[in-house]
Amino acid sequence: VLGNQDLQDSIKPQKVEFHSLNFNTTLHWQPGWAREARDALYFVQYKVYGQSTWQNKDDCWGIPSRVCDLTHETSDVQEPYYGRVRATLAGVSSNWSLSSRFTPWRETMIGPPMVTVVHGNKSITVKLQAPRSPYKRKRGSTITMTNYYDLLYQVFIINNLVDEQHRALVYEGKEKVIEIQDLRPGVSYCVVAKMYVPMLDRSSAYSSRQCTVL
Repeated sequence: VLGNQDLQDSIKPQKVEFHSLNFNTTLHWQPGWAREARDALYFVQYKVYGQSTWQNKDDCWGIPSRVCDLTHETSDVQEPYYGRVRATLAGVSSNWSLSSRFTPWRETMIGPPMVTVVHGNKSITVKLQAPRSPYKRKRGSTITMTNYYDLLYQVFIINNLVDEQHRALVYEGKEKVIEIQDLRPGVSYCVVAKMYVPMLDRSSAYSSRQCTVL
């Protein structure tokens, strides 16, 4: 039987990390190394860097799950935050496990744009929509990620006749509707797009393929 000190150490949460996509931000952790640690309950706190007091996250207080949504708590996206987690099992509580510092604006992953494709005679019209953040304006409309970053759309065309793996960049810029011209009738084309953040030199993943035959 583990003594209290051993139990404390063996149930202490491991790998406490923030994960964030378009400012939807969650704190994740792994259970401690003891086999019993899988039955532990977890308690989450957070704070802004430089603050002295930690805040309890009420929805993640005594939970069996190993993930906690902190989207609302990290809404000042330029601020650096910390999260920490501790485990309790059989009346024994571990020490706190601390995340590294997390600044949403620097570290959130930007998602790909929504792409709609309409084909014409020898052209394709591509409509682009930037991803949305989880935050809303006072009137209730969602704030898109273009409010937080200077974002560019990158549009790639795939000519399925030539090579399905080759993505040719056909457009980079801020226009939400673009036209790709001089295409061959009867050929199947696919379009994918990315968001690009010049300031951070970072790109989103590719959007899903939108295909059409002219």
